[in-house]
Amino acid sequence: MAIIGMLTPAKDGGWVGRIRTLTINTRVRFVPNDNRNSDQAPDYRIYVGASEIGAAWRDRRSSDRGGKYLHVRLDDPSLSQPLSGAMIAAADGISARLVWSRRRS
Repeated sequence: MAIIGMLTPAKDGGWVGRIRTLTINTRVRFVPNDNRNSDQAPDYRIYVGASEIGAAWRDRRSSDRGGKYLHVRLDDPSLSQPLSGAMIAAADGISARLVWSRRRS
C-alpha cells in the first residue's frame, strides 16, 4: 500500500486535497452525497473540477475501531483500470491519507 494523497476537511463536510502518483497530480474534492437513495449509494462523490472521477463509501465498522475510514474508487478514461484504496482520517480529524491498494484477483 502506498500513500497517494493527503486531504483536509472542507467547510461542506467533505474533504479537499491532492492526489499524486507517477501519472496523476491533481486536486480533488470529496463532496458529501446528499442524494443517497439506497444503502449501497456512495457517501461521497469525488471531483476534479466539475468532473466526477469516483466515489467513497463509509466503512460501517470503522466507528467500532474509533476512526474514519472510507472505501475509495477512482476511475477515468485515461486509466487502464479503476484505482481502489482507502481514505483514513488521522486521530485529530484535521487530516487524512489516501492509501492506494491493488485489487486482488
